[in-house]
Amino acid sequence: MDATLSLELQNIGLVADNQTYLEDINLTFESGAFNVLLGRTLAGKTSLMRVIAGLDKPTAGNVLLNGENITRCSVQKRNVSMVYQQFINYPHFSVWENIASPLKIAKVPAQEIKRRVSEIAELLHIEPFLHKQPLELSGGQQQRCAMARALVKDAQIILFDEPLVNLDYKLRETLRFELKALFKKRESIAIYATTEAHEALALGGTTTLLHEGRVLQNGEALQQYYQPADLHAADLYHEPPMNRLNVSIKERKLRVESSLSAQAETSSSTHAEALIATDIELNKNDYLASLNDGIYQCAVRPDQVYLTSTHLSELVITGQVDLAEISASETFVHVTLSDPAFDSLTWVVHLQGIHDFDPDAKLRLFVAVKDMYLFDQQGASVCSPKLALAPKSKELS
Repeated sequence: MDATLSLELQNIGLVADNQTYLEDINLTFESGAFNVLLGRTLAGKTSLMRVIAGLDKPTAGNVLLNGENITRCSVQKRNVSMVYQQFINYPHFSVWENIASPLKIAKVPAQEIKRRVSEIAELLHIEPFLHKQPLELSGGQQQRCAMARALVKDAQIILFDEPLVNLDYKLRETLRFELKALFKKRESIAIYATTEAHEALALGGTTTLLHEGRVLQNGEALQQYYQPADLHAADLYHEPPMNRLNVSIKERKLRVESSLSAQAETSSSTHAEALIATDIELNKNDYLASLNDGIYQCAVRPDQVYLTSTHLSELVITGQVDLAEISASETFVHVTLSDPAFDSLTWVVHLQGIHDFDPDAKLRLFVAVKDMYLFDQQGASVCSPKLALAPKSKELS
């Protein structure tokens, strides 16, 4: 196997039964690091992997491996392994025989087969089960058997289609770490598909965001998290999605676009309480101050909406509690904004710790200007908070 491998996708399109699954995909994957495909269900992740594997032929574009066009090569002629979300094993083989099967087909010497099977079984913690048949194992153990069979082949390209979904949380964490470390030492190209943003952030490497068969953004996951290309990209990194609000900027003043905005100064009690601070004077040094006058979509992360003042330049909005959802050591408070112009718009406030709220309780929500992401009316990013990324930590030798 070559010391460095490069897989290039040129203008890949896939249409079947008048439905577009992939559209104008241009990507390059390299060995030595994880390459992650992040997208929701039906975003095109599996379709793209099937094209790479040779299981499906694209209706447009080319697949190049180290410069050689392999678009029309059959799956049998490609040195590719694939691990699916649904584990696939030979039910009448032992775990050892399942893992060894691709090596036997390739006529690898018996001693080498024994060494490689033992090595990969140890990595995936299935040494005690090598003599058993897959149906005697738990679902997680069966998936590890399927992963071992793909990894032992030492293929040029290894495709992981959401392989850890059926494993318990702690084991998923362990395997993510071990797989990432493994592919630093291998010459294979690893491509890992997931619907979960925290997996993309944990695995590192290069992340490609997919939505409806198109590439939204490609690059480092952490960079995408802080600087999303559009609203779809921003939402891929947030569950629940970012809170949104229409705002206008005019003469260095940011204003909530609400029927009550214009009335706030003259309105008495009822309306004045709905939107307490509708306008913000932008300091000339604020990163929003250089924007052209116009209407924008403002998005704010749920964990950057506060219930007490930040003592910074901020919007203050009132709302009514619909639900306080407690998850482990976190609380997600669902709040319907008070202004009728928002058409029952609901925001989510992400709080650390366990908090109890009475249904229909009135809350004030504080949003600092420094935390606002602005997008145009088509959803394309206009500006992101100027956050300084911490330097990468040096690994211990």
